[in-house]
Amino acid sequence: MTSPTPLIAGNWKMNGTAASLSEAQAVAAALAGTSARVAICPPATLVERAAGAVKGTALLLGGQDCRAEVSGAFTGDVSAEMLADAGASLVILGHSERRAGYGETDALVAAKVEAALRAGLEPIICVGETLDERKAGKALEIVTGQVRGSLPATLAGKTFSVAYEPVWAIGTGLTPTTPEIEEVHIAIRATLVEVFGDHGKTPPILYGGSVKPSNADEILHAAEVGGALVGGASLKAEDFLGIIKAL
Repeated sequence: MTSPTPLIAGNWKMNGTAASLSEAQAVAAALAGTSARVAICPPATLVERAAGAVKGTALLLGGQDCRAEVSGAFTGDVSAEMLADAGASLVILGHSERRAGYGETDALVAAKVEAALRAGLEPIICVGETLDERKAGKALEIVTGQVRGSLPATLAGKTFSVAYEPVWAIGTGLTPTTPEIEEVHIAIRATLVEVFGDHGKTPPILYGGSVKPSNADEILHAAEVGGALVGGASLKAEDFLGIIKAL
């Protein structure tokens, strides 16, 4: 069975204007010899311009969310088809900020995954527990439940990744210990194999929780860590490249 190809994805969140495209270009220019696939997910307003700015390079572009429907009266929302049309090839779905701030359920995330597949986008599906859930000893139960509920059967045979985000570590500077990260990633892998059989062995499982150049080497070489979903450290090329080079 082929080992998962590492994926390092930068989530710019609600940051970035046209002036930020130079950071994406700097990342794209430095990817020669990189073994991982590398993606940046800018705000929807920048996807098309970023696609033009890095055209012909190895840098992939993604969206940060999509609507489940193809089109309709959904003011302010963006469909998977719109992202693909703008030049995206991936999309982040079920991010903890969407689950917590917008009440997104596993069922809704699964519907968005279906939308991504419909549009030919590769989904990065996020799962993770809150601090209270971890303190209660429910981290593995919560995370594996989200994997089962958020990943539809139609993913079988498709290219996708799962990103483990301990909610309590995002943007806080806190990071789980390496054994804690490994425990969750191993449980996610076991669940993927349970649900998808042998195909469950190939999707990379990304770690996403305050990844930065100073801790990337240890995290990226932990068991079943197949890359990273990077937040703030992806906004500057120097920091993001420091993480990529840690592989």
